[in-house]
Amino acid sequence: MRETEMLSDSNYQLRAPEPEDLDVLFNMENDTKLWMVSGNAVPYSRYQIKKYIQQSQHDFYTDRQVRFMITRKSDKAVLGTIDLTDIDPYNGRGEIGIALLSEYRGQGVASASLKIVSEYAKKMLRLRQLFCLVPADNDLSIKLFASNGFSESGRLKDWLVHGKTYSDVLVLQKFF
Repeated sequence: MRETEMLSDSNYQLRAPEPEDLDVLFNMENDTKLWMVSGNAVPYSRYQIKKYIQQSQHDFYTDRQVRFMITRKSDKAVLGTIDLTDIDPYNGRGEIGIALLSEYRGQGVASASLKIVSEYAKKMLRLRQLFCLVPADNDLSIKLFASNGFSESGRLKDWLVHGKTYSDVLVLQKFF
């Protein structure tokens, strides 16, 4: 199976970021609603994102991460991103994160993308497991990951700050 076939299903294609994705990535990275879970607290400039696109080796051994743009096959529209980060090839694991543009949420895009990237991580990257950290009160994300083979393996207390309060996150893992 070719890598491009592995990175798609009948409706969606995952691909590396391209220069024309600059505006989408700029808007997503600077969406303050996502900062709580991304660990980001400062905005990125267009220059920084452009430099990231240009300089990324897109090699998980070098970068320890792989970012994919989620696109719809029918019209090539960019729907969001799905990332494998903190990849540890020695121990065979990586953290997964997904972010969709608001107009594409609730349409099955995230679930389809998780299936595609899970197969890629298992077969191409030869990872043993994926994990993610999900806010304990984010029922939609917990349901999404649970329906895609992730199970809760722990809870990190007071892990994320939101205003003046802290919230727990669940550690979810999927073993291949």
